[in-house]
Amino acid sequence: MTALLNVETSLTGRRWIGPDEAVTRRAEALAQSAELPLAVARILAERNIAPEEVEGYLSPTLREMLPDPLRLRDMEPAAERLVAAMAAGERIAIFADYDVDGGSSAALLIDWLRQQGREATLYIPDRIDEGYGPNAPAMQALAAAHDLIVCVDCGTLSHEALAAADGTDVIVLDHHLGGETLPPALAVVNPNRMDEDGSLGHLCAAGVVFLTLVQAGRVLRAQGRAEPALLPLLDLVALATVADVAPLIGVNRAFVRQGLSIMARRERPGLVALSDVSRLDTAPSSFHLGFMLGPRVNAGGRVGKADLGARCLSTADPSEARQLAEKLDELNRDRRAIEAAVREEALAQVEARGDEALSWAAGDGWHPGVVGIVAARVKERTGLPSVVIGVERGIGKGSARSVPGVDLGRAVQRLAAEGLIEKGGGHMMAAGLTVAETAIEAAMARLSELIRPELDRRSGTGDLRISGLLEPAAATPELMTQIESAGPFGQAAPAPRFAFSDLILDSAATMGEAHLRAGFRVAGQAPLEVVAWGAMATPLGPALLGAKGRRFHLAGKLELSHWGGRSRVRLRLDDAAAL
Repeated sequence: MTALLNVETSLTGRRWIGPDEAVTRRAEALAQSAELPLAVARILAERNIAPEEVEGYLSPTLREMLPDPLRLRDMEPAAERLVAAMAAGERIAIFADYDVDGGSSAALLIDWLRQQGREATLYIPDRIDEGYGPNAPAMQALAAAHDLIVCVDCGTLSHEALAAADGTDVIVLDHHLGGETLPPALAVVNPNRMDEDGSLGHLCAAGVVFLTLVQAGRVLRAQGRAEPALLPLLDLVALATVADVAPLIGVNRAFVRQGLSIMARRERPGLVALSDVSRLDTAPSSFHLGFMLGPRVNAGGRVGKADLGARCLSTADPSEARQLAEKLDELNRDRRAIEAAVREEALAQVEARGDEALSWAAGDGWHPGVVGIVAARVKERTGLPSVVIGVERGIGKGSARSVPGVDLGRAVQRLAAEGLIEKGGGHMMAAGLTVAETAIEAAMARLSELIRPELDRRSGTGDLRISGLLEPAAATPELMTQIESAGPFGQAAPAPRFAFSDLILDSAATMGEAHLRAGFRVAGQAPLEVVAWGAMATPLGPALLGAKGRRFHLAGKLELSHWGGRSRVRLRLDDAAAL
């Protein structure tokens, strides 16, 4: 296949690949039969959407796409026990993970209970002192003071910890990969249990919690009781789905599409406050959830007090929400500084090591709260599954991030089963692990060996996939509205990437330390505004910064920018090639 615009090696070292002939033919047919703009038809063609599926895809509804909650094992006893505890006024504790998915899942349950006049105890473990998931001392203490403990976004592999809650019922609502046996709990609702068929494996924990609340509503209805409103909770499900990098397929598309609409109403104090400190002045998109709101919710668990994010999402008090959001914003700035230092060291190790299947790095004193986000940055830079490990007193705690087609969670679980690491697990795109410092080299060598076959089956992984060519004059707010009708965009449903041919660089300047803003023009047309997030940490930023007057091909995703009451389109730059 000929490279698009003959770009064989771009500024970031990639070959540009346009749509193949089959996709182009399907797009043209869809544009004609469904009366769609070609740019939208290309998105649908890339996703193999048939003509008869177009209407449903462009307008996903929860009514049409919501699966029956009872498809999940243990759903019935979980929902019935939750309703019974609520109705009887029992003491309920929620044990949640410290990330966005855990915080959102906890906030869903807290909101649902409050609608019925009940409160719950929120417990989120400290990342450093307690680590991920339930631990025996915490579970024993919660069991002594509560009648029901609900573990969200954790618990599937916590056999010993859940056993410590002896005498108190435990429900697990999770999505992480399960083991051969289940922990001692009244119910373990998890689409990634080994005895599930995997058809709902794309759900994040908040999606599992929402389905549980749907089933709980059925129980209430059968008892003649009033049902709490569930649709207003979709803003939390959308946030968790995007921030946890769950694939935007099936019901997840409806969760995010409808959740974004609900979020735009600005009714949840915590999300309003987080949007304000993020200076989000437009209707939210999946990009904002993943890169603006999500990191701030995560900041408490990464470098601050673990429960700040969940408290911000669940509070009904606007004043408290503002205080919590401001604290999270401050912690997020601290996190960025810590992350930058670790990222620089990690990338130097990765480059020196040169592993062609796995990018990994480990360092003494690296803050465990940033190893996950650094692993994501390393993955973005190298295009390979990545692991970053912080070592403290001879024990390494690491986070792993994968690329499409490589099930990193299952591979990490295999390491644990083989005894190369102390513990580990996760899901396809992300995992966590604990490993003795002396075993790190051997464990990473084995992990590289385990994932190499899956990595080898991925073709063209170093290529930059582009949906089509576009003229700057065609990049209008009207086109953006039409493109967004095919969203939301995210994991497994990427936003279309367009190439712009032969543009002249008018200006380029840094924004902060890591980002780049630039302007490009073509004769007789309005200039194209370009922003390149994180470009100064890649070859892209430095190459453009001093190249005023030179000509480039550009490739990136369009987004709407709002300033001074006006909306205009800008290009979020992914790559460039010098002419």
